[in-house]
Amino acid sequence: MAGVNVFIKYSMFIFNFVLWLCGMLILAVAIWIRANIYNKEIVNSGDTEVSSNAPVNILIAAGAIIMILGFLGCWGAIKENRFMLLLYFIGLSLIMVLQVISGIMESSSKSKSESKLDRTLRENAKLLSETSERGKQFRKIMAEFQQENKCCGLFNGADDWGTNFEQIYETCKCSKPSDSCISYAGRNIHKQTCTPLIKDLVLNRSKMIIGTSFGVAVVEVLGLVFSMILYRQIGKK
Repeated sequence: MAGVNVFIKYSMFIFNFVLWLCGMLILAVAIWIRANIYNKEIVNSGDTEVSSNAPVNILIAAGAIIMILGFLGCWGAIKENRFMLLLYFIGLSLIMVLQVISGIMESSSKSKSESKLDRTLRENAKLLSETSERGKQFRKIMAEFQQENKCCGLFNGADDWGTNFEQIYETCKCSKPSDSCISYAGRNIHKQTCTPLIKDLVLNRSKMIIGTSFGVAVVEVLGLVFSMILYRQIGKK
């Protein structure tokens, strides 16, 4: 009876250790995207969500389960346990399907999200010049975003802030005169508006979700192949 190929056995072990690290990476990236305050406060308005959290939630679950499967695959390979390898194959197959669904969901909603984002930002731009409590949280987040990303206003620069400009001037202020600065009310402020940066933020979010979903799925195919080869070899011992 044929024995287990040592190269396949230890390749499976090493691969699953890498897969465990990938699961950790997926989990970290997905949680960061989910928790990013700018995604929640700037691109969403009221009950309208520009980007659905469903693909991110799927990735969070997938990342956690992949970490468990990585351990299961390592243990099954070293102990030459067919039952563990079978569980690993089934579990990894299901997770791969979920990841592909997550990527497809994000890809299909991408064009709709872009048009919805533009409408939402135009609605939110009105909040910048208000003095009521309704948009207080949004104005606070926008002021922080401006200071961090060196931009001012959403569509019309400092004009978007109206009479509130004096309160948030420091977040629009250019530290040094340059081509990226303009003069407004006798002060140097950032010429760049924040809308293009926010759109890039949303676009990068989509790219990360799609890239992670399909990229790791390709790697997981190798895990399925290794596990089946090892499963069959153990059965022939």
